[in-house]
Amino acid sequence: MNDLSILADGRAAPWFVGWGTLALINAGLAQGKNRSGLLWFLLSLVIGPLATLLLVVLPKVRSTLF
Repeated sequence: MNDLSILADGRAAPWFVGWGTLALINAGLAQGKNRSGLLWFLLSLVIGPLATLLLVVLPKVRSTLF
């Protein structure tokens, strides 16, 4: 069974939906920490839950010096 038949059956669809939803959540989380939402969205598509862990651990970026 090849990869295309799995997609045609719809068995892999929940993985794509879940991964995409996680990427959107990470983009919102990144923007809340004054980071680039688009960059973290794209990064989340590649590394998924690891990006979530990084966002939670990294501190908020200060927007002004004082």
